[in-house]
Amino acid sequence: MNDKFSKIGFVLAVAGSAVGLGNAWKFPTLVGNNGGSAFVIVYLLLTLGVGFIIFLAELSIGKLSEKDPVNAYYTLAPKNKRLWSLAGFFMLGAIILVSFYSVVIGWIVKYAYLGFFELPHNTSEAGVVFGNLLSNDVISQFVCFTFVFVVIFYVVSKGVKSGIEKLNVWMMPSLFILLILMLGYSFSMEGFSKASDFLFSPDFSKLSVNSILDALGLAFFSMSLGVCVILTYAASLPDKTNFISSALNIIIINTIIGIMMGLIVFTFVFEFGADPTQQGPGLIFISLTTLFAKLGYLGNVLAVVFFIALFFAGITSAISMIEPFTFYLINRYHISRKKALAFVGVIVYFLGSLSILSFYDLSADSLKFFGKSFFDILDFFIQNLLMPISALITAFFVGFVLKKEALKTLFNPYMRGIFFEIWYFFLRFISPLAVILIMAKQIFF
Repeated sequence: MNDKFSKIGFVLAVAGSAVGLGNAWKFPTLVGNNGGSAFVIVYLLLTLGVGFIIFLAELSIGKLSEKDPVNAYYTLAPKNKRLWSLAGFFMLGAIILVSFYSVVIGWIVKYAYLGFFELPHNTSEAGVVFGNLLSNDVISQFVCFTFVFVVIFYVVSKGVKSGIEKLNVWMMPSLFILLILMLGYSFSMEGFSKASDFLFSPDFSKLSVNSILDALGLAFFSMSLGVCVILTYAASLPDKTNFISSALNIIIINTIIGIMMGLIVFTFVFEFGADPTQQGPGLIFISLTTLFAKLGYLGNVLAVVFFIALFFAGITSAISMIEPFTFYLINRYHISRKKALAFVGVIVYFLGSLSILSFYDLSADSLKFFGKSFFDILDFFIQNLLMPISALITAFFVGFVLKKEALKTLFNPYMRGIFFEIWYFFLRFISPLAVILIMAKQIFF
């Protein structure tokens, strides 16, 4: 490929993929409810012992082949090439994921707009506003979703260097600056010390088997594994890039931003006596908007800044999901990037539209299956089935199908000897077992 990332562009692009909306609600709440820094320690150990291991495996497939996911498996497999090439189609999971993920980013756009006006003053009023957006205000949802859709596809249409890298080089530092400004303001609030205690006071008595599995799941999903994003980005990785240090930098960036988000969110939560155990959309769209309203005009400013920061985090993740299938269509059918994106866009917009309509009062019942909305089914299928299965296949392919000597040659400049052997052992035996445990917890417990 001629269109390659720069070294810093690769780090920021993958970090942008990893830093998503989960940093705003999932990471802080899991840390707070599972022993504070005790959970952070477990999370970092598992990120290195599981996420980092499979991350390097997926990266090695992309770097050795420099092809799209389907052709990468086909090229590298010594036999049963057509069968192995099917593993590349797990990239379709990214298309499904971005369809409903874009709907959530659309909610963020709507709330950034609302921040300029009067915010709800109590949680019951905020709950009504959010519920009305989902169940009745379908026009606003489609307008915001369409805006997000256009931004994502415009960026990816510009290519790896001029689109994806350029956006991340600008947006990731901007996200960091916005968070620093909000964190700086949080220092002046009494709730900051309570937020610090909540997140960082180690309480190992709160750790349980479920805590460890939660940390394992967070470590796995926070690195964008299982949907061929890392594989595709690695195909555009410049030669002589130290991808070991790049991967570690990505982990550091993701963790720092998660902690910053946690301090900001829980400073407001404790400042105004809200429920620190609440998570997900309820934490962001109901609790936090109410808390911002208590600060008057300043609260409106902070609300707009906060939701813009969330928009940046969401967009950088979303654009990474579009590239794998687009890259495949360009290589397989020798079509232009714009034609490939037009095909992908139809799928994303169709599935995103169904996700919106699955909340709308007049169509919700028609889009409910097995007691779950269409939106929830897509979410469950991707995170609990497709991503873990794809990661297992990646680990098996690199650990048992690829020639060990080829991997040694690839890793030799950056990781050799005992360190390579430890990685190889973990890839073949430890990490797959961890992924199976994640799947079992998500599905059965």
